[in-house]
Amino acid sequence: MTGRALARIAAAVVAVLLSAGAAADAGAADPAETARILRHGPWPMPWRPDPGNRLSGDAAAAALGRALFADPRLSADGSVACATCHRPDLHWTDGRPRSAGLAAGDRNAPSLVDVRRWRWFGWDGASDSLWAASLRPVLDPREMGGSIAALAGLVRGDPVLAGLYRQALGRAPLADDTALAVDAAKALAAFQETLASGRSPFDRFRDGLAAGDADAVSAYPADARRGLALFVGRGNCSVCHLGPAFTSGEFEDVGVGYFLERGRVDPGRADGIARLKASPFNRLGPWGDGGGADAAATRHVASQPRDFGLFKVPSLRNVARTAPYMHHGRLATLEAVVRHYSEVDEERLHPGRARLVRPLRLSEGEAADLVAFLRSLTSDER
Repeated sequence: MTGRALARIAAAVVAVLLSAGAAADAGAADPAETARILRHGPWPMPWRPDPGNRLSGDAAAAALGRALFADPRLSADGSVACATCHRPDLHWTDGRPRSAGLAAGDRNAPSLVDVRRWRWFGWDGASDSLWAASLRPVLDPREMGGSIAALAGLVRGDPVLAGLYRQALGRAPLADDTALAVDAAKALAAFQETLASGRSPFDRFRDGLAAGDADAVSAYPADARRGLALFVGRGNCSVCHLGPAFTSGEFEDVGVGYFLERGRVDPGRADGIARLKASPFNRLGPWGDGGGADAAATRHVASQPRDFGLFKVPSLRNVARTAPYMHHGRLATLEAVVRHYSEVDEERLHPGRARLVRPLRLSEGEAADLVAFLRSLTSDER
């Protein structure tokens, strides 16, 4: 978009704000600020199937995945399903600071909404595909404690699951346990791909701004407008929470602790890379359907000392529905998250990395405005 076009949009916004008696909000009319706002859309973004999963985007495979997702028989003792930690009534989280399967976990369960768009999966990025990320908790002894053989045996032996498998794959369940378990994981991924967020009040404002639609612009709440100006301006939040999805999808240090308890830490991305490289189910391995053509990021990623204690930048879409926050779930509310960034202790940030986080020193009103903006990222539908 040209500078002249941005100037015309800005002028229209000024007129709307002044006509509404909201001159104090006219900062949103600055052309540079307007350009930063427009980069957070449009939404939804185009999506393409995962080239490493031949079941990606397939409705029959998604039906099999849905059945598997809700089935506690995937766990060793029949007590834990994928849906235990990713509940649809809690925006596909579990609402707990740290999730618990067969044993207590160390991390917060992230929402699965829009998970189809990511490149790395999990707080540490230990998986490079959604299907591999779906298989990992089934096999983790603390989460579901299952096995390749048990998963394959369940699909092969249950008439309903076997029937859904035939509909999705066009054949009877395979005799090879690993191949059948991988097919099940790919079906789980196909189901999760259907979990997508809708449009929000912010999107209507953003698109109104792009189109010069005075009604759409003026309908956006004044406190959310002020919070948005902080977000793309002095707060510098959009350095990490960028683009239409409000995330870089990468890993950063935001000054939250990685100590779990006395004598035990969560190494974050450093351990995630090591586990990714060691996994037979990564994009470089034999089980993907892309022939390794989609594996460049996996091939070249390498763990560095500076990766220790880094965690994935989450999307902010629907963030108001996914409390508690951070990888360890220690911040209970959006107000607590904003307070953290207002008062972050720079001494807790990793040495040797570019420090993207600075204490914002927000006033009480500014903090409330930033929370109002974050709430405006909530999709209209439940």
